[in-house]
Amino acid sequence: MPHRSPHRLIAPLAWLLGLTLLVGCGQVITVKPTPTPAPTATIVLAVVAATDAPTPTPAPYTPAPTPTPTITPTPAVHAIAAGESLLVIANLYGVSVAALQEANGILDPRTLQVGQQLIIPREEESAVEAEATPTPTPLPLTVEHLHFSKTTIGGLWVLGEALNTSGVPLEQVRVGVTLLDAGGGTVAQSQGLVALDFVDVDEAAPFAILFGTAPDDFDRYRAYPVSGVPAYVGSYYRDLVVENIETESERYASYTVTGLVRNTGPEEAVNVQVVLTAYDPLDRVIAVRQVEPDYNVVPRGGSSTFTVVLAPVGGPVARIHATAQGRRLSSQQ
Repeated sequence: MPHRSPHRLIAPLAWLLGLTLLVGCGQVITVKPTPTPAPTATIVLAVVAATDAPTPTPAPYTPAPTPTPTITPTPAVHAIAAGESLLVIANLYGVSVAALQEANGILDPRTLQVGQQLIIPREEESAVEAEATPTPTPLPLTVEHLHFSKTTIGGLWVLGEALNTSGVPLEQVRVGVTLLDAGGGTVAQSQGLVALDFVDVDEAAPFAILFGTAPDDFDRYRAYPVSGVPAYVGSYYRDLVVENIETESERYASYTVTGLVRNTGPEEAVNVQVVLTAYDPLDRVIAVRQVEPDYNVVPRGGSSTFTVVLAPVGGPVARIHATAQGRRLSSQQ
């Protein structure tokens, strides 16, 4: 056996002896292991710049309503033809003369020209205008010198004339006659144009209205102007005079009238006509006649003769009045 040093044996023996003593005393010493520290959570800091404001969530976009365009109808336009008046055009389109003047700003119809374009107001505009003025303005015309005469076949003639008291020349003058019974009830009514196309200021235009049947209960009447508008003077030729009137009667039943129409103006007159009115001693109209002269175109400084037979519905004839009317040649082109 190899030899060991005494000092090397003493150290292990001493350790065993100490352990034995500890067991003998009943005490057990447990050595706690050093705990492993829990890992520290890493805190991540988000660096927000001072200028970075939170972005708002945009509200849903509601588009603006699309406006519905109002469709404006194209207005009707009428070009004035030769011989047309406002009344003729108004009747053609079914509107009133007042609405026609209002739509076109017409203060004086005499300033209208052939070829001038007029705007025709729409029906609803005319309806509004009619509602605004439901009561018509009385026409400045006086219906007078009436004469009633029954025909041999049971009809009734009503003759008279309309006096222009408006202060301006008129055209399209129409009058009406209503026959009434003893109680004031209407038994018949009719109307008609006067014989003159153009009625000058303070001039009287004759008319003749025929009732096909004379009512048996006719007791009284009412005569009144129906229509009339300021005349377009530019279309009429006013420099015509009637001269050399001669009358020959046939037992008061008929009268042959002759005369001459002279052009005293600077232009040629066309569509020349002569209107004759016969009056009885009471100044009532008893005959009306419209005729053309031998030549209905009368040059400047020229003349044309005429002959006409009047058959009065009453009598005798106290006087006869003749008026010539015509158109300017330029208004016919």
